[in-house]
Amino acid sequence: MEAQSVALRGYIHGALSSLQSRKTDALTKFPKPFSSEIRCSFLSICSSTKRTLRCRSSVEKIEYKGVFDTEESNPESKVSLKKLAVFVSGGGSNFRSIYEATINGSIHGHIVVLVTNNHDCGGAEYARGKGIPVILFPPRKGAEEVFSADDLVTALRSYNVDFVLLAGYLKLIPTELIKAYQKAILNIHPSLLPAFGGKGYYGMKVHKAVIASGARYSGPTVHYVDEEYDTGRILAQRVVPVLANDTAEELAARVLVEEHKLYVEVCSALCEERIIWREDGVPLIQSKHDPSHYL
Repeated sequence: MEAQSVALRGYIHGALSSLQSRKTDALTKFPKPFSSEIRCSFLSICSSTKRTLRCRSSVEKIEYKGVFDTEESNPESKVSLKKLAVFVSGGGSNFRSIYEATINGSIHGHIVVLVTNNHDCGGAEYARGKGIPVILFPPRKGAEEVFSADDLVTALRSYNVDFVLLAGYLKLIPTELIKAYQKAILNIHPSLLPAFGGKGYYGMKVHKAVIASGARYSGPTVHYVDEEYDTGRILAQRVVPVLANDTAEELAARVLVEEHKLYVEVCSALCEERIIWREDGVPLIQSKHDPSHYL
């Protein structure tokens, strides 16, 4: 009987010593067992990022807790939550998908203001419904109050905007805004730039031109914004096939599905500070799971 007691004490002591040796954030040391009557129960409670280990001694009535990571560090925890301004002119389907991604946590940021040149567009109505402030720019002709490009920059800075996202905004971005937000303004275009881009290429006009050209592939492009239409550095693209009997509407619908996915992925990388600029000025997206890999 005594031999069994000694063996039991040795087993418990070995188990607890093994737990103590694990690398933890703040693991509390467990006391050495003082009786063969000590009974330890271990409860492992798992969450998405943490596991809590508890040991109860039925004799001492003490609860010990230790916490250690079970997953790799989340890159989002190392950067601040980014504040976004979105520009729209129409229904704003890309704006809506980005907003939903900020709500469900796919994008480490939140939309603090919406800018539009069309006060009554669907995107503006959606923003108001979500409690997002709406700025009209440029103002309507004949408006009593003058709201300049400098005023727009001041307004965005008052919201502490980190990045500007164009999502179907049809007006040319003023130089003042580009200078104020260098390498911080993105646009999404419904073709594989540099093809079918530039002034006059927007909406259904792009898809009609793609089909008329006989191109076999199309797809969305996310690029940085400069002083011209669709000429900024390309950041990401997604290829979509052009089918033999496609109409412009059918191709547009296929491209739009990929637009929503691509823009959210790029915005996620942007807010997590995973955009790397090559020495020749080409921007690359660093993989979230493998920093040595670029998308």
